[in-house]
Amino acid sequence: MKNERQERILQVIRDHDVETQEELLAYLKDMGISSTQATISRDIKQLHLVKQPTGKGGYKYAVSAVKHHLNVTEKLRTIFCESVISLDYAQNIVVIKTMPGLANAACASVDAMDIKEMVGSLAGDDTAFLVMRSETAAADFVEELKETL
Repeated sequence: MKNERQERILQVIRDHDVETQEELLAYLKDMGISSTQATISRDIKQLHLVKQPTGKGGYKYAVSAVKHHLNVTEKLRTIFCESVISLDYAQNIVVIKTMPGLANAACASVDAMDIKEMVGSLAGDDTAFLVMRSETAAADFVEELKETL
């Protein structure tokens, strides 16, 4: 039900310039989908819909250009937080210890962070190594991650 409703919402905003949630509810009702404003509001948030200018002085709902990135990043952040056991560094190398089998997931989440000071990463079964550009960058990164965890 939820997936169908959300697919219909995406279809409506592709086909029409929808400015308000009330308009969206009306389009859905015409399609045979009954819903509440609160449910539509949650759907808008989950679908990462944003309002963008129509060019005619109004606004319309549209899919955020960063929707996919936001969903993936949030999932990877969750995986990272749930899998990491410890963090440390030696010179410019960050060592991440994870639960067995989750080092690749932890590395993927760090890679998705697009860290300018990171040269590369390598993961085994329960250990990941990150090569940073300097010892200071490694220390700062470990401290930042520890605060996040």
